[in-house]
Amino acid sequence: MSTADLIPIELAGLFHLAYFVGLFFLYPHAPLWVMLVLGFIYSLMVNANINGVGHNFIHNPFFRSKTLNRLFGVTQSVACCFSQTYYHAVHMQHHKGNSDRQDESGDTIDWLSIYRHGHDGEAENPWRYVFLSFFRDDVGAIRKELGKRDNGDLFWGNIELAGFAITLLTMFLFNWRYVIFYVVPFWYLGHCFSYLNGYYRHYGANPDKPIAWGVSSYGKVYNWLFFYNGYHAEHHFRPKIHWTKMESFRQSIQDLQKQESVRVIKRAHMLGFLDPNLPRRKGGSAAPLTPVRPGPRSEEMAAAPRQF
Repeated sequence: MSTADLIPIELAGLFHLAYFVGLFFLYPHAPLWVMLVLGFIYSLMVNANINGVGHNFIHNPFFRSKTLNRLFGVTQSVACCFSQTYYHAVHMQHHKGNSDRQDESGDTIDWLSIYRHGHDGEAENPWRYVFLSFFRDDVGAIRKELGKRDNGDLFWGNIELAGFAITLLTMFLFNWRYVIFYVVPFWYLGHCFSYLNGYYRHYGANPDKPIAWGVSSYGKVYNWLFFYNGYHAEHHFRPKIHWTKMESFRQSIQDLQKQESVRVIKRAHMLGFLDPNLPRRKGGSAAPLTPVRPGPRSEEMAAAPRQF
């Protein structure tokens, strides 16, 4: 385990779990306005956890021990009320397609592609994507993908689902109003925030150029909180690079990025809709409309420094 990973493990991942459990005990005693503020913070934490801790955990597992990694995945799943292993399958599919455009049959490789439910070669309306994506997960397809791995992922994914389901059921039995009117709305909002991040990490990118597959945002505070997932073009270009090395990697490919017109926004991706240079969706798309299926390599990928 990298020493730097102690930060996301101890201060973010496990703190999030403690915060989630603490809300349950605080709910009967705190004023409504306090709980609303804390609930909104929980939503932001779900977003930050999925896109920071959980995301880094997928690409660079924190422990050498498989058992410890599995157990940490369970804690992540309870804190975010989802399955970390199911998320792994969806995210790996995301990297296979890199928010690709629809093919001739109207399908995309990437299940999370912003073009998957769009029309006329354009990205989907951002607000439809943000508020509907939560309901679009194909659990059957995810289970099928996990089953292909034959490494215990399907079993542990189901353990994680059972873990958060039992947690919510226990809370429901003690206080059903808390679960229905408090946890569920803020849980949903947190995942909407995550999809909002995801949309603007790819809107205006070029699905046909590996070095420009993502849109980057370099704000210091933002990247500290999200463990450098703001360096999203760099991340899609080299997904296995550890978050602590992202700045130096960016410096090594800056000239190539400028040459290929990699898109950069000044605000955090969650606020990407406020970007003054946002490409128009109708008649002003930033990328050509011809579908090109992503290949495994390209000249840009070959030109990138190999020490990373």
